[in-house]
Amino acid sequence: MSTASTPGVPFSGLTRLDHVGIACRDLDASIDLYRRTYGFEVEHEEVNEEQGVREAMLRINGTDDGGATYLQLLEPTREDSPVAKFLERNGEGVHHIAFGTADVSGSAQEVGGAGVRVLDAEPRRGTAGSSIVFLHPKDCGGVLTELVQSAH
Repeated sequence: MSTASTPGVPFSGLTRLDHVGIACRDLDASIDLYRRTYGFEVEHEEVNEEQGVREAMLRINGTDDGGATYLQLLEPTREDSPVAKFLERNGEGVHHIAFGTADVSGSAQEVGGAGVRVLDAEPRRGTAGSSIVFLHPKDCGGVLTELVQSAH
């Protein structure tokens, strides 16, 4: 006989699915698709020069920890950006998943201690001033994985 219980926070301090990143060739057309199909609206849009992308965050819902879950649409702004290279190899589609955490450095250290390669030695700037690190897809079931700590 099993007793239902509320699961605790995972060992790594991850609190939610923050977003799913989707590579696209035309950001405006992709925004229109998700708006028409699902009614999602853009909550935040910016150009991230460091990562070579123009991006939009479409809010899906809120979460218990005060964060939210988003679709992140990513259009490359230059041919040498990681997203442009992804589009060249794979075409449009899911680029990465991102888990939210209150402590991106601590979570990265714990996940790294479990044998997962952390691709960023130090957290870097992400969307809307967040702090992010990426994990190697070969250590994450073939999925590029991001850890994100919101700026607020």
